Amino acid sequence: MKLKRVVVTGLGALTPIGNNVQEYWNNLIHGVSGAAPITYFDATNFKTQFACELKGFNVEDFIDRKEARKMDRYAQYAMVTAQEAMLDAQFDLDKIDQDRAGVIWGSGIGGLETFQHEVTNFVNGNGTPKFNPFFIPKMIADIAGGHISIKYGFRGPNFTTVSACASSTNALIDAFNYIRLGHADIMITGGSEAAVTIAGVGGFNAMHALSTRNDDPKTASRPMDKDREGFVLGEGAGALILEEYEHALARGAKIYCEIGGGGMSADAYHITAPHPEGLGAKNVMLNCLRDAGLTPKDVDGVNMHGTSTPLGDIAESKAIQHVFGEHAYTLNLNATKSMTGHLLGAAGAIETIASIKSIVHGIIPPTINHFTDDENIDPKLNFTFNEAQKRDVKVIMSNTFGFGGHNACVLVKKLDF
Repeated sequence: MKLKRVVVTGLGALTPIGNNVQEYWNNLIHGVSGAAPITYFDATNFKTQFACELKGFNVEDFIDRKEARKMDRYAQYAMVTAQEAMLDAQFDLDKIDQDRAGVIWGSGIGGLETFQHEVTNFVNGNGTPKFNPFFIPKMIADIAGGHISIKYGFRGPNFTTVSACASSTNALIDAFNYIRLGHADIMITGGSEAAVTIAGVGGFNAMHALSTRNDDPKTASRPMDKDREGFVLGEGAGALILEEYEHALARGAKIYCEIGGGGMSADAYHITAPHPEGLGAKNVMLNCLRDAGLTPKDVDGVNMHGTSTPLGDIAESKAIQHVFGEHAYTLNLNATKSMTGHLLGAAGAIETIASIKSIVHGIIPPTINHFTDDENIDPKLNFTFNEAQKRDVKVIMSNTFGFGGHNACVLVKKLDF
């Protein structure tokens, strides 16, 4: 069968460096760090005392207080970004077939804060089982997509992808596939996460995954730098409206770009560490290129997973060199987690949005906080260190890799490339 084309017609973002798409993009290209001391709880006794929290965000500006109380923060973030994306797409809900409109959302953890709160209340209540009746609906990872579909009456495919830090990229790829296979016309996709909690920070600290640079949080996330020592935990959400191309044309929609392809793979190596030679990362990029029907030389840039971990950055750099060969030296590589921190299951969504904006504006955001080259990473690669670079971007890929060895990569391209 002939596959349908899929385009992006709406964007929404809620990030540690901007509470909407425009703020997020402006701060990305100006190299603003979202890292600061934790304000959500007293982190004095934690190894890591900082994170990339949202700033100046009040959920009641977007959601009625009574309704917001029924949602974990991760679901609130999903609703806010979905609303921005839907407004951006400018749908007339009375003129679309809501049976052919769906929601596929990603979250690596779901309602962690809700779970923590309810268990703490149980313990502090001397074992008396007094649980909130919304405990389970607030906690489960699929509820964000449910809330979104209820709000907009979208009765098409609806589920949640859970693949750790690859979750929202997997959601995007699934949404892309449902449309190009002819099963839907419109999909709201993306991901959200709200893991800046006692359990979240404590758990990642126990794994030695987080940076402990408490004396200088803003420079703590330093992908590809010799002195990197862990990622910075972030929170937020990103939403994208995917639409079948002819459907978008028929309603006169603004089109940002086309989704060219998606790839998935597994490391099959270790529960948290990447394959040392970047085997899974290499395979996922090759799979993505194959799906898009493009060659490595067609690609202008890669938004790297780039978490600022000692092993991960090396493995991904090796994989890029395996995939692109000599062309790797002509690419703009960048790691926006240097500014936003790591949004876990929401990372793929906000990083795909950054890639789309690079195509629209011809600018590659920087990888900030580079001070010292790592002798294990080829210095001839262009990681767009410290300053944004102008470039005519036609094709860009976005990588996400999750604990358990889950890898997902999506390719976005200029319309009619």
